[in-house]
Amino acid sequence: TCRAFIEKTAEVCNRSGNGFEFCPSTFDNGMICASEQAVIIEEPIYAQTKKMMTAQGCYFLNKEETGKLQAMAMKTDTCAVNPNIVGQSAKKIAEMAGLQVPDTTKILVAELDGVGPKFPLSAEKLSPVLACYKVKTAEEGVDRAAEIVAFGGMGHSSVIHSNDDEVIRKFADRLQTGRILVNSPSTHGAIGDLYNTNIPSLTLGCGSYGRNSTSSNVTAVNLLNIKRVAKRTVNMQWFKVPNKIYFEKGATQYLAKMPDISRVMIVTDPMMVKLGYVEKLEYYLRQRRNPVVIEVFSDVEPDPSTKTVERGTEMMLSFEPDCIIALGGGSPMDAAKGMWLFYEHPDAEFDNLKQKFLDIRKRTFKYPRLGQKAKFVAIPTTSGTGSEVTSFAVITDKEKGNTKYPLADYELTPDVAIIDPEFVYSLPKTAVADTGMDVLTHAIEAYVSVMASDYTDGLAIKAIQLVFENLVKSHHEACPKAREKMHNASTLAGMAFANAFLGINHSLAHKWGAQYHTAHGRTNAILMPHVIRYNAKKPTKYASFPKYDHFVADERYAEIARILGLPCRTTEEGVNSLINAIRELNRELGIPESFQAIGFDAKDFESNVDYLADRAFEDQCTTANPKLPLVTELADVYRNAFYGRFE
Repeated sequence: TCRAFIEKTAEVCNRSGNGFEFCPSTFDNGMICASEQAVIIEEPIYAQTKKMMTAQGCYFLNKEETGKLQAMAMKTDTCAVNPNIVGQSAKKIAEMAGLQVPDTTKILVAELDGVGPKFPLSAEKLSPVLACYKVKTAEEGVDRAAEIVAFGGMGHSSVIHSNDDEVIRKFADRLQTGRILVNSPSTHGAIGDLYNTNIPSLTLGCGSYGRNSTSSNVTAVNLLNIKRVAKRTVNMQWFKVPNKIYFEKGATQYLAKMPDISRVMIVTDPMMVKLGYVEKLEYYLRQRRNPVVIEVFSDVEPDPSTKTVERGTEMMLSFEPDCIIALGGGSPMDAAKGMWLFYEHPDAEFDNLKQKFLDIRKRTFKYPRLGQKAKFVAIPTTSGTGSEVTSFAVITDKEKGNTKYPLADYELTPDVAIIDPEFVYSLPKTAVADTGMDVLTHAIEAYVSVMASDYTDGLAIKAIQLVFENLVKSHHEACPKAREKMHNASTLAGMAFANAFLGINHSLAHKWGAQYHTAHGRTNAILMPHVIRYNAKKPTKYASFPKYDHFVADERYAEIARILGLPCRTTEEGVNSLINAIRELNRELGIPESFQAIGFDAKDFESNVDYLADRAFEDQCTTANPKLPLVTELADVYRNAFYGRFE
């Protein structure tokens, strides 16, 4: 179906006084799908155009005649055309409606005031019956044409008669039709070749506007069977970490020498202020030769919320820092990354940022460039998250049921990471245990990930070794050297999973933590033996990643056991040895073997487990797991971890 807009600059009459060719609705008595169903005329040329149309055989109905025609030709409840008028001449249709019109009548024209169900003749009629509208301006004409298209005719064709290129451009931009015809009759213009270079066809696609697969004129090209031989390829891999990483005791002194900063904003939590860690940063910043202005945002809570990120962003927009320092555990660093992003790009949409992806380089939404306003420095004060070297952040929407939104893009990678063990010497035992097991989970999941590579394997294995050698001593004795090693292990594991990603251990932990609010590292620790047992079994469904050409998770777990010096004469024995070693490590650290042992109610758990499993399946981390889980299998892992069921 088509609608035509005759704009005031159109050449309505030629030098001889004859009107332009106005024949579309007369061709085949309007049965062609591209025939005009409505004409829109701008007021300055309305009378002239109406006179021209009358001279060419158009009969303009009065109000009473329009009512009679509408009652006969259209079903008023559905706006469907009476099938008896299809293919009939204008004279015949008039007689059917009880109207007297001249024998020379080619088209019946009904002048209407609106579009939609209350104006049935504004719909598609497939007959020599035309709706007619008077508009005061070109803008109103474009709006009216778009309104008619939306009512019936999305994607098909539209016509504009005009010599104003700007009006033509606006018309083309606004109307959602596959064919925009300029200064030509609709029927022959739409089918192509006669009046333009469109490919001739009597089958005209309406595209996705009209729920078609194509918006083009359908030809033999659309009937071709095109074969594509797609050979398996392995995409180029990558390894991305911060530009600068400083470590060893006293590494925070780098702040006294860091170049090109003058306005520094520290993002942290209240405890960092209380412990004097913020004061320590300020001390080094004030040692600089060039004076710096310092602002502190210390209101970050555990699991930072979208509201916290908004408040911090407002402070940044007011203060305009050229350096942002995130000080603390994962929460301050996650919050600071979110603030950094919205500070540099206030127009960024959160709904776009949290979109999932299969390949981080081929995502639907591309993150904006960061670092143009401020450098980002991350200083961890716990040995767990690895956020100081990763491209990830997790923000919680507490107004939507504590929904956690993982943000993931290499633009979020800090510019500088400072790994100073002095910040972890006084960590309490519980924090040491929980964050330490988080490190182990990061490293093991990175090692068995479908995206693991030679570049991440070394980091993951070294982190695993450091955890088994130092975590118990760090926990029991608060040994400074052991705590330094654990601090390094956290960053090594962070670099590994920043590039190899994680798996269902974290998917399950994310959803459990959002529901039951257990410490993230402790949740990972309880789940880990059960996840390893599940992942080591041959998969029901295989993971999809071109580099991962066969299932090797069980062998990779056994490799870890062998490197740790655990019994590993067979793959199965190696897997069992690793599971037992992790269970023993949990016992040494005082971590329960099940969620039920913590005190959670079994009835409440059973009422939520299927929902949690479904949400865990959708988690971003699930895509890199060494096998594709079924939702029911994830529910089984949850149950084993809840009740402490070990094979």
